[in-house]
Amino acid sequence: MVALIDTNVILNYITDREDRFRDSSKIVMDLCSQGRVDGYIAFHSLSIIWYSLRIPDEGKRMWLRDICKILTVTGASHEQILEAIDNIQFKDFEDCLQDECARMVNADCLVTCNLKDFKVAKTKVYSPDEFVKLLSLGDQ
Repeated sequence: MVALIDTNVILNYITDREDRFRDSSKIVMDLCSQGRVDGYIAFHSLSIIWYSLRIPDEGKRMWLRDICKILTVTGASHEQILEAIDNIQFKDFEDCLQDECARMVNADCLVTCNLKDFKVAKTKVYSPDEFVKLLSLGDQ
């Protein structure tokens, strides 16, 4: 299973913040670290994570290194970026970029805590809860 992991899932994993998907986000990241999921992170998520963490720079660097050991960084082509810029169906440009990065690696799905903003995604989208359930059903 190839999955692009959205920034909010990764931030739940790193910060242990109060979020209804906190526990399942941790499981998603564990599945990626165990190699049960071929996980990817969009290139621009790294800068979002950097600026979201309220810790000294060395701590930020440590977290980014650790995340890049678990997830493979992907980008999008020039054409995909132009397509995203012109895509008015997405309300949030950053979410559109996530979808384009998922397409770049032919991801089976995108895992996000923010399903409502991905209604027009070209990639299948799951919440962390749904994704964990899907994988646990596959183990049976």
